[in-house]
Amino acid sequence: MMGLLEVVDLTVEFPTRRGVLRALDRVSFSIDTGEVLGVVGESGAGKSLTGAAIVGLLERPGRIASGEIRLDGQRIDNLEAEPLRRIRGRRIGTIFQDPLTTLNPLYTIGRQLTETMQTHLRLSGNQARDRAIGWLERVGIPAAAQRFGAYPHEFSGGQRQRVVIALALCAEPALVIADEPTTALDVSVQAQIITLLKDLTRDHGTAVMLVTHDMGVIAETADRVAVMYAGRIAEIGPVAAVVRHPAHPYTEGLMASIPALEHRVDRLRQIDGAMPRLDAIPTGCRFHPRCPHAFDRCLAQRPELLPAGATQAACWLHADG
Repeated sequence: MMGLLEVVDLTVEFPTRRGVLRALDRVSFSIDTGEVLGVVGESGAGKSLTGAAIVGLLERPGRIASGEIRLDGQRIDNLEAEPLRRIRGRRIGTIFQDPLTTLNPLYTIGRQLTETMQTHLRLSGNQARDRAIGWLERVGIPAAAQRFGAYPHEFSGGQRQRVVIALALCAEPALVIADEPTTALDVSVQAQIITLLKDLTRDHGTAVMLVTHDMGVIAETADRVAVMYAGRIAEIGPVAAVVRHPAHPYTEGLMASIPALEHRVDRLRQIDGAMPRLDAIPTGCRFHPRCPHAFDRCLAQRPELLPAGATQAACWLHADG
């Protein structure tokens, strides 16, 4: 069965004076209707870049070099700018980490919400206003009707982020790309935003790609998780399986670096070394210079995703024979 979103062998490159840098290397995954896929990894792993490629917002000179992106069976990676812009507003909602890059400081938030809805939905001015106030209430803006005519600078950082979430959701998209949506928020607001995303998937069947470096948010929100490393997926599978029984040495290291509540430890485990630069990607498995289990094959051959219990891991430890 096909997912709502299908990403197949997505490769993103950046041409430079010293050659072409491959930032994403044949990334494949799918997200079903009503499912939250968490995407996790260190800074520079390619998480945000994957989201940007899906919605057609790669910064130049970045480009999709190969692969396909399909939404509901329709290929969208090769669309012209205008049809892609229509899909981006109506079928795909985006929530970015910094609300100031999303909100127009010159327009009231009410105008931004109503214009977004009237662009994509057949609504009268009054209907759009009522719905906009309803969305502001849903994302937890107090006295929403009174704040409808306020400008972005009149809201706190956390409230601006809530407005951005309302803006992404108000046209009731089929897919939401949420890039670090809770990073700048305090813990209580984070919990409310997570609850809102979960309610959306349940009530509207919205599919969510949740990009974050926070495994706590993933464990609380996602159904499945994709662990990215150096532009590739290292492991993908159900959240509980990946958290409790990580099959890739990198995932194992990530999980071991998270403090446990049950017992106190003096030092957290860390993964030695650093993720490779794009102009210095090692041959074979990209993780092998940091991997405690690496052997000869890891240095020479690049592993694809292989069955590893309940998950799939790009690791030769799970190869037959």
